[in-house]
Amino acid sequence: MESNVLVSPETVYENLNQLDQVDLTTSAEYREMAQEVLADTHVNRDVREAIADRLNQANQQLINTTVSKTDSY
Repeated sequence: MESNVLVSPETVYENLNQLDQVDLTTSAEYREMAQEVLADTHVNRDVREAIADRLNQANQQLINTTVSKTDSY
């Protein structure tokens, strides 16, 4: 996603709370924004860690909701 609009790390953090309430495209955009913040060394380390933790939790939720016991890898 290439965007001319800068999104604050705080907004990215909050967006990660909304992943289960948005469509798949928006969810992917939120995740990509989070990755961009994580790669930005100008963002405070504690903020990046909080975003990384929230993104990890969201990814775990996604795994748990999209993979059932009958699914194979």
